[in-house]
Amino acid sequence: MFTIKNVNSKLLNASYAVRGKIPARANQLESQGKKIIYCNIGNPQALKQKPLTFVRQVLSLLEYPALLENPETARVFPPDVIARVKTIMEKNPTGTGAYTLSIGMPFVRKAVAEFIQRRDGIPADMNHIILTDGASKGVQAALTMLTSKADDGYLVPIPQYPLYSATIALCGAKQADYFLDEKNGWQLGESELNSSYEAARDKGVNPVAIVVINPGNPTGAVLSRENIEMVVRFARKHNLSIIADEVYQENIYSEELKFHSFARVMHDLGETGVTLFSFHSVSKGFLGECGHRGGYLEVRNMPPDVFAELVKFQSIALCANTDGQIVTYLMTAPPVEGDASYDLYRTERDAILGDLREKAGILGRGLNAIEGMEIDIPRGAMYAFVKFELPHPPGKDPAAMTPQQRAAYEAGRDTEYCLQLLEETGICVVPGSGFGQKPGTLHFRTTFLPPKEDIQALVDSMKKFHTAYVAKLKG
Repeated sequence: MFTIKNVNSKLLNASYAVRGKIPARANQLESQGKKIIYCNIGNPQALKQKPLTFVRQVLSLLEYPALLENPETARVFPPDVIARVKTIMEKNPTGTGAYTLSIGMPFVRKAVAEFIQRRDGIPADMNHIILTDGASKGVQAALTMLTSKADDGYLVPIPQYPLYSATIALCGAKQADYFLDEKNGWQLGESELNSSYEAARDKGVNPVAIVVINPGNPTGAVLSRENIEMVVRFARKHNLSIIADEVYQENIYSEELKFHSFARVMHDLGETGVTLFSFHSVSKGFLGECGHRGGYLEVRNMPPDVFAELVKFQSIALCANTDGQIVTYLMTAPPVEGDASYDLYRTERDAILGDLREKAGILGRGLNAIEGMEIDIPRGAMYAFVKFELPHPPGKDPAAMTPQQRAAYEAGRDTEYCLQLLEETGICVVPGSGFGQKPGTLHFRTTFLPPKEDIQALVDSMKKFHTAYVAKLKG
């Protein structure tokens, strides 16, 4: 019999806290009738965000094109939706049930390139764009391609999205952490990057790329242009590729802040020697179409023979799913002013983003009012990385522990806290140790995707729970 001892050690070493034991316990409790507020994962439509009408109307006609022959269809569906469906069917006559080109349908990749051109005001080449099953598959492809030796490594932000640590483990590569500056809005520090790079080299690690998540997951931070310029210079100095996770680019809630893409900044700097992998997804932003698994990977500054290897990797899985490619097309080529669907599309989009902005404020202000909790009110993405304080049990002296002992001790503390929070309140969050955190600190990540009434209930329940939990530890 195949046993756990026979499992690939790289898989055993990989972990993904977002769907770890606490969410699994939440599923058990829910099956027993307990109400669960799922704040562990960015899954908008599971938390009552409605899909955009335009997207679902197009998909419904594409999945059942016989409706186009029904006279009633013209009364139910706007004319621009019907016209868009007919255009898609002309461009993809084999339908949604057939494989496409491995790198994706040409008309969709062209729409993505035009989207980047509109967003950044710079040229974009559709032949350097690959359509993927969500951004995750693009990230996995990039890291698989970049890892050629066992000592190859990646500079990864702490806290990070555990897709990166898990994929690095699966590739058999090394992870070199750099800490984001919590006191400075989770920005990147050049001295910290230099220290991380040198520490990795001292351990025999060969850094090949730096990972940057902007806007940040789990921090909700938005990087300044100056920060991005610094990263580009750093990458050029050390001959690193850049992995730019930009899936939350639509999720910015402060009028003072702006999304700056790595592609635009590198173009403005005239940088042609640093390879850039940038990612976007239909799962986030205001679409929230997680289940359709659509996204794209754009590559810049890569020789044709190298890009051909990336295409080969994509072809091993045949292609991204066709519906996901279509949703990516609709994300990058939405209705425009004058289209029959435009007003409703704009209304739905603005309502979703406005609601997220309001809920970020409710969550941030509410948790900051709890003694022993601290949060930088999210200005982007869909998450908050909440810092909290707990007293140490009698006889426990973290200063006397080795770094490994202290990491295990702190991971046990934040995990137990989040597990008890779930058991007592039904609130499902993820321990900060699943994302990484500075030694001596405790955090948890929560989304602010649930409905407003649930967010307020979360804040109220959190205050009662935290106060009681701390009192119990103090004895």
